[in-house]
Order: sequence, then C-alpha cells, then structure tokens
Amino acid sequence: MKLELRDITKRFGSLVANDHISITVEPGEIHCLLGENGAGKSTLMNVLYGLYTADEGEVLLDDVVQHFRGPGDAMAAGIGMVHQHFMLIPVFTVAENVMLGNEQTRSGGRLDLEAARAKVNDIASRFGFHVDPDAVVEDLPVGVQQRIEIIKALSRDAKVLIFDEPTAVLTPQETDELMGIMRQLKESGAAIVFITHKLREVREVADRITVIRRGAVVGEASPTSTDAELAAMMVGRAVELTVQKGEPTYAPSSLEVTGLEVTDARGAVLVDDVSFTVRGGEVLVVAGVQGNGQTELTEALVGLAAGTVAGSIRLDGTELVGRSVRGILDEGVGFIPEDRSTDGLVGAFSVAENLILDRTNAPPFVRRGVLQLGLRDEFATRSVEEFDIRTQGIDEPVGQLSGGNQQKVVVARELSRDLRLLVAAQPTRGVDVGSIEFIHKRIIATRDAGVPVVVVSTELDEAVALGDRILVMYRGRVVGIVPADTPRDVLGLMMAGIPAHGTEAA
Repeated sequence: MKLELRDITKRFGSLVANDHISITVEPGEIHCLLGENGAGKSTLMNVLYGLYTADEGEVLLDDVVQHFRGPGDAMAAGIGMVHQHFMLIPVFTVAENVMLGNEQTRSGGRLDLEAARAKVNDIASRFGFHVDPDAVVEDLPVGVQQRIEIIKALSRDAKVLIFDEPTAVLTPQETDELMGIMRQLKESGAAIVFITHKLREVREVADRITVIRRGAVVGEASPTSTDAELAAMMVGRAVELTVQKGEPTYAPSSLEVTGLEVTDARGAVLVDDVSFTVRGGEVLVVAGVQGNGQTELTEALVGLAAGTVAGSIRLDGTELVGRSVRGILDEGVGFIPEDRSTDGLVGAFSVAENLILDRTNAPPFVRRGVLQLGLRDEFATRSVEEFDIRTQGIDEPVGQLSGGNQQKVVVARELSRDLRLLVAAQPTRGVDVGSIEFIHKRIIATRDAGVPVVVVSTELDEAVALGDRILVMYRGRVVGIVPADTPRDVLGLMMAGIPAHGTEAA
C-alpha cells in the first residue's frame, strides 16, 4: 500500500508544528523521518494515525484521500503503529493483548481465544518471532514485548507500519534483531515509516531519509550520508559528534558506594548490593536497559529514594546515607535528573528563578532572608550566554523553552556551583544533537576539573563516548564494571544480564 502525506499543516495556536509537509512512502520501502526534538515528527505521525486532524493537507492511501476520525479509522484503513512506550496490558497474555480492541467471539458472546492464539502463531511463524501466545506479557523481555506490538499491528492486516523511536528500550542485540524484522516486513511489501534520532540506525536500515527541522521538510538524504551530514541537516549547522576527552587525571576526591540496597514499600529490592568507586577526574557511566534499578540508584545517591536505603555512600569520607536532599546538595553534589519537567524545573517559573532553585537558602542570592534580585539576574544573564540558552529573556517562563534549552537551564544551574560530585541521569534525553554536543562538553569539563562524575545513560553510544569506565546493571545488580572501549556486543550481552570475562568485581 502506498502512503502519501500531501501538504500536511498542523497548528497549535500561533505555533506551526507541521508546515506543509509532503512525504511519499512506497510499498516495500523503509522511509526514515529524521529530526531533532520538537521538529514535528510525532505531530505528523499523530495526524497520520488519526489522533490529530490536519488544519490543511491530505492523507492518501493508494491515491485515495482518507478522512480519519480516530486511530480506529486509521487501523481499519491498514495503518499500524509500534509505539515507543508499549501499549500492552502487563497481566494479559500475548493472545489477549493481540485481540484487545478487535475481539472475535463465539456463540454466546464468548471470546474466541483459540482464534487469537492461531493468529499469533501464524504471524510469529511467518517472521520467526518465537512468541508463546499464552505467555503473560509482564514476564517477557522488552524485546519480545515489542514483537507483540508488531504482531498486534499485523493481526489487523496493516500495510503501512509506523515505528516511533522503537529502539529506546532495547539492548544492542535486540536493536539488531528489530532491524532484521523491519527488513523482513519491507520484503513482504509493507510501507514502513521509521522515526528515530539515532543516526547509526538510520543509515543501517533506511531506503530514503526525510529530514524535518522546525516543522518543515529541509530536504532528503541518502542512507550513504555521513553522520556529520545528517546531523548538520537536522540542526542547521555543523555538529561535533565525537566527544573529545583525554586520559583521566585523577584527583584525591572520591565517591565510594558499598553494599547499597534500595527496597520499596512492598519489600521489593530495587537496588541489590551495589558497590563501586568513582575517583575524582573520571566519569563512571551506569548503563543498562531502562528499568533495571538505575533510577533508584541515582535517587539514593542524592537522598531522593522513596524506599528504604541500606549500605554506605561516602563522598570524600562523609557518609551521605541518612542525610536530607538539602544536606547532600550542600555537600557539593550536583544533580541532573532524568525527568527535567518533573524533578528539574518549575515550568511556570522564569529562567532566572529556575537557575537558582536549589540556592535560595544562603548567600550570595539570599542575605538576611532577602532575595538579591540584582545578583540573581546578573547570574542568569551570564548563564544564558555561557550555556547558550536560547530564550527571549531571563524572565521568560522556562516551560516555554524547547526541550534542549530546558535541559541547558538544568545543566547551567548544577554546573555553576562548586561541585565535589556530579550525578547526571539521562543528561541528553530528548534533546537534539546540537544540545547533546554542548552538554557532553560541559560534563567532560567537570570531569577534567577533578570532580567524580556518575552518568546514567540508556544510550550505549553515549556511555562509550563519555565514560572512562562503564558499570552495567541488570535487575538491580551490577553485572560488571568494564573499560569504555569494551566492544558493543559484549556490553549488549551484559545489558541482558550475561557477565563478561575480566570485569571488575562488583
């Protein structure tokens, strides 16, 4: 089935999210949609999938104009979407999830689970998925859960498949398997729209690449284009994609974590006997598939853990376990949280206010209980310039900035203090390649100043680029600690829980 998006325009008030975008995807083609965060990719796909109605333009399937009133109409027309965050019911079986919303019944209104099982087995055998239709979804690895999403779409005879950032929660091996599945689907005649920001994946699997910037198509690129060429098209300028760092020069300071355990209110152990040391002047990257205890580990380091924390966290000999968040920050700990909108910023506050959120209890910004507005504004003005924060002014609400610029506000706030430790959780999540370049440089500069740095990242390329050593977590435990030049396939196996030979003892 041929897909054509013709002059699609979508506005939200004065914001033009999609500006007369035209794209054609032929049957048996993988067409990659590439663009920085906020470029309009997701809005365009929501129009295609019936979640939004375009203000102008048309969606055509096999040259027939479509009028979708919702996702049900899109699915009925042959469009399927594999979402970044799986749309599965964890306690249902594979067959039950596949038939959900498209239930077949027997006499008496009973669900025909046999038909659902047969459909799962048929599709799984065609594509070599090896999925048990009676397995409960929550018991399956994320790579298998993603295959279930694909089976769901194919069970409704989808001829156009949208893959929206599909590798976000996959190990490298699972990502390679997904690329193979996409090629199989292409050979079967499906038209595939592949949305991603990972340049390596684009060049590996795409037949054609359309680049979107600020809501408009800026051109098409070839899969043979270099990463630098693709990045420049996305951002509109040359981008340095390689992290420049020398060998670590160790400083006397250190972070020592010993036997750390985090238990939630139900008694489940989320961080299980984790031990490691980070020396001043080095970056230790905590890697792993999202949901394996990394979030709880970083929360424990800065006193935010919601459950019970046992073990020891010593910064230059000072015990941090049992200290308040304020007490830990006052020890010189900088924290870049993984969710900036929830934990890092107050959207309604101005840029200037957000830049001193954790510094309103002491000089220089507060004296004798009075906020020093002049000093705050001078600091904010310098930070906006130094960290290249694109804003209309320091009084602009931070919630009105782009995702990348919001992240720069968080980074500027945390790196403008005298630090003894930096903890950065997913520091480049949801930001464009230009902002990634800048944030990486600032993290390395902090490391080169002799500060111990802990970075949590699910992006393997980032882990390898930033880290001096890489600690891999799986189900709350340390699988091993390895040098940053460890081969990707070894790191991928470790992310799946398989230890590598020669790793440091946890």
